[in-house]
Amino acid sequence: MRRSRFLRRLGLSLFVLLLILLVGPFLVPVRPASGAVPTDQLADPDSHFVDINALSVHYKLMGQGRPVFILLHGFGASLFSWHTVMEPLSAYGTVIAYDRPAFGLTERPLKWSGQNPYGPEANAALLVGLMDYFGVQKAILVGNSAGGTLSMQFALEHPQRVQALVLVDPAVYGNGAPAWVRLLGKTPQMQHLGPLFVRSIQKRGLDLIRTAWYDPAKITQETLDGYTLPLKADGWDQALWNFTMASRDTGLLEHLQDFKIPILVITGEDDRIVPTADSVRLAGQLPGASLVIIPEAGHVPHEEQPAAFMQAVKTFLTTLP
Repeated sequence: MRRSRFLRRLGLSLFVLLLILLVGPFLVPVRPASGAVPTDQLADPDSHFVDINALSVHYKLMGQGRPVFILLHGFGASLFSWHTVMEPLSAYGTVIAYDRPAFGLTERPLKWSGQNPYGPEANAALLVGLMDYFGVQKAILVGNSAGGTLSMQFALEHPQRVQALVLVDPAVYGNGAPAWVRLLGKTPQMQHLGPLFVRSIQKRGLDLIRTAWYDPAKITQETLDGYTLPLKADGWDQALWNFTMASRDTGLLEHLQDFKIPILVITGEDDRIVPTADSVRLAGQLPGASLVIIPEAGHVPHEEQPAAFMQAVKTFLTTLP
C-alpha cells in the first residue's frame, strides 16, 4: 500500500514537472523588443539595399575598378565595423561591405520555406548572389572573426570566385554551437523564449566591445552607437536567435591544406576573443599563408589600428599575381 501510494505521488510529481517544462515556457510573455523601428529608418545617406535570394541586403560601396574587396563582418557586428578602412581600401579598387543576415540592416525573415537564410549554406549562396549582382567574377574576401570563417568556407566551395583572402582574427577553432544546444534550441519552448535570452546582448554587448579592444579607453561614442544601432531594428532579437541556432561546425579544419590561394592572416597582439595564438596557429596550417601581428590591438585591429592594418594589406597586395 505504501509503495503504491509512493509510486502514485512520484508519477504525479513527474507529470507536474513535465507539464511545467512543456507548458511553462509559453506562459512567459515575450513582447516585441522596445524601441524597435523599421530598418529603413536606421539607414545612412550612403546606405544601399538590393534584393538577393529573396532578402533585402544592406550594403555600402566605395571606389571603382579592380581588385574588388568584399568585407565580411563578425558575429554581433555589421558593416559599420569596416568604416575606418573602407575609404583607404577604395584607393586600390572597389570596396563592398554588406550586412550578413541577422545583423545590421539586412532583412531579418522570421519565417521561411526551404533553406534556412541564417545557415552557413545560405550565407555562402548570398555572397554568390551579391557578386553576381555586381558582375564580380573574382574578389578579395576580407573577413573578421566569424566573417573570416565564412570567407574560408566560401573559398573552398567557390575557389574560382576568390582571388585572395585577408583573414582578420578569424574564428576557426571551436566554431559553432554544440549539437545538443542546437537541438534544445529548436524545441517550440526554446523558440518562444529565445529572443529573451539574446536580448541580454543589449547590456553584455557593450562589455564585449570593450573586451574586443586592446585599449577600451579609445572606444568613441560613435563606435558604441554604430554597434548598437542595429539593436533598434524590428525583429533583431528573434533573428539573432535564429542565426545562433543555425550555426554549426562546417568541418573547415579538415580542409586547411586544400587552400591554394594567397592568404594573409592579421591578428591583434592581444586578442581576448579569438586568442592571438589561434591566428598564429592557423597561419601555420594554411599553405603559404602570411601572418601579421599588429601591436596594441585586440580582436578588431582594422578599427583600433587602421593605419597598421592598411599597411599590412598594402604589402600583401604587392605579392598578388
